Amino acid sequence: MIRVGIYGATGYTGIELAKIFARHPEVEIKFATSDSYVGKKLSEAFPCHFDIPLVAHDAAPLDRIDVAFLALPHGASADYGKRVLDAGASVIDLSADFRLHDAAAYKKWYGLDHHAPELLPQAVYGLPELHRDQIKKTKLLANPGCYPTSVILGLAPIWRANATNDTIIVDSKSGVSGAGRKATDIVHFVQVNENLSPYNIGRVHRHLSEMEQELKLVNPKASLIFSPHLLPVTRGILSTMYVRLTDGWDENRLRQLYAETYCNEPFVRILPSGQFATLTHSNYTNYCTISIHHVADVNQVIICASIDNLIKGASGQAVQNMNLMFGISETTGLL
Repeated sequence: MIRVGIYGATGYTGIELAKIFARHPEVEIKFATSDSYVGKKLSEAFPCHFDIPLVAHDAAPLDRIDVAFLALPHGASADYGKRVLDAGASVIDLSADFRLHDAAAYKKWYGLDHHAPELLPQAVYGLPELHRDQIKKTKLLANPGCYPTSVILGLAPIWRANATNDTIIVDSKSGVSGAGRKATDIVHFVQVNENLSPYNIGRVHRHLSEMEQELKLVNPKASLIFSPHLLPVTRGILSTMYVRLTDGWDENRLRQLYAETYCNEPFVRILPSGQFATLTHSNYTNYCTISIHHVADVNQVIICASIDNLIKGASGQAVQNMNLMFGISETTGLL
């Protein structure tokens, strides 16, 4: 059995981890933490059936686990990640603290001094479809952001094949759970309901940094304009990407490219011609669903990619990575 601990178990991603572990045959939860609900059970902090006792972050028994999942805010994970590694366990961090390759980039995009910059060189960006071999060997896993998961999977084949030379426009829409459980004016029901709001559009959203970091590994020319929107639904992300193609590409060639790229990927599905990726295709699953729409008269393609922001965009992908790190079937607990 893999002995796990969950830091920040009362947030949306922490609760999603508990749900997945309840059906995972190879996992035993050794602790769950919450500074806000110390002494209570998870079922008292959130409407669920998991009577897991909650302890303070600093009281977590690190000698009892093989891996810790850090479902903590940006800036908090680095400190606890260092403690877990020093105790000999592995780390899967669901925050942004280990996603970027250097501390200066982290400071630029998150406005924080990194608390463990010496660990950044050993962190592996946990997108299995790009970095599976490295994931299998690491003890420090940086779980990708939700928007970047949909965008990178949607665009990596295009950039790898040099099928475009232009900056790509990405229009993404996310359910409200992507903003986390903490109440703010932006996610107040009255603000969100029957509304659709763009925010941080252009080249200013934090997730742009990891999107371009990873896509530039595929092709140094990769460049994006990113326009996220808050959608009045609970969960799910749909990213629509507008790509001007180089000469020689048609729909058949594009479909062959995506089919060859993802034919052996257990959690990426390419829809047939004429079908559109929707939230319903992916919500409550660990799948990324991609549809391809060639616009022949202007030689462009529109790529649509959907994921569940709490599963493939967070907790499900984290478990997929854990499975790889511990040498068990990648799909265990996720199908």
